[in-house]
Amino acid sequence: MKKVLVIAAHPDDEVLGCGATIARHAQLGDEVHVVIMAEGATSRDEKRDREHRSLELSGLAESAHRAKDILGINTLILHDFPDNRMDSVDLLDIVKVVEHHIERVRPEIVYTHHVGDVNIDHRRIHEAVITACRPQPLHPVKTLLFFEIPSSTEWQTSGSAAAFLPNWFVDVSKTIELKMEALEIYDSEVRQWPHSRSIKAIEYLARWRGACVGCNAVEAFMVGRHIEVEAYR
Repeated sequence: MKKVLVIAAHPDDEVLGCGATIARHAQLGDEVHVVIMAEGATSRDEKRDREHRSLELSGLAESAHRAKDILGINTLILHDFPDNRMDSVDLLDIVKVVEHHIERVRPEIVYTHHVGDVNIDHRRIHEAVITACRPQPLHPVKTLLFFEIPSSTEWQTSGSAAAFLPNWFVDVSKTIELKMEALEIYDSEVRQWPHSRSIKAIEYLARWRGACVGCNAVEAFMVGRHIEVEAYR
C-alpha cells in the first residue's frame, strides 16, 4: 500500500487533473488523501464576498464529497483560501498549510498542478508544493507529479510559461468512467462542447493521451522528481 496526497487548488481540479488515477490508486489498495486549498466561486464577483456566494460554495463542497465517494478517496479536506486571488496571500502561509498535510499524511506520492498554467491559484499551489517537498533527508515524498487542467493549462500561450510536456503516463482504461461520473457531479463547473472543460472534451483528452502511448485511456503528468529507493519498493 502506498500513501498518496493530491493537492489541488479548487473543487473539481482533483477530478480534472487526476480523477481516474485517484480511482486506480484506490482500486489497487492505496491510501488516497485530497486537499483542496481554495474555495471556487468568489472570483466571479468584483470583490470577494463569501456570504453572497454561500449557496454555491456549499454546493461545491457537497460535490467534492460526492466525488470523493465515487473515486474512493480516504480523506478530503477543504480550505478556504480566496478563489483566483491566492497571489494576495503570502507564499509562506500556503507552504505552511501544505507542509502540515505532508506531515499528517506522510505520502510517498504527491500530485499537484503544473506551473505553466493560466490560473494564478494553480501556479501558486505549484510553488508551495515544490517548496514543501524539497528533498531533505527523511522527507517522505519520493514521487512528485504535475497534472494538467483542461480549460486552464492549454490556455496558457506559448512562450509565456513552461509548456506542459508529459513524460509520465498512467493507464486509466479501467477507471476513466469513474472520472466521468465524478465530473458530472460538478455540474456547475463543466461546460458544453466544444468547451475544453466539457465532459466530451475531457474524455477525448484521455483517449488522445492514451493513443499517444498505445493505451485506451491515459492521464498524463510531468515528473517533478522521482527518487527510487529500496524502502519505496
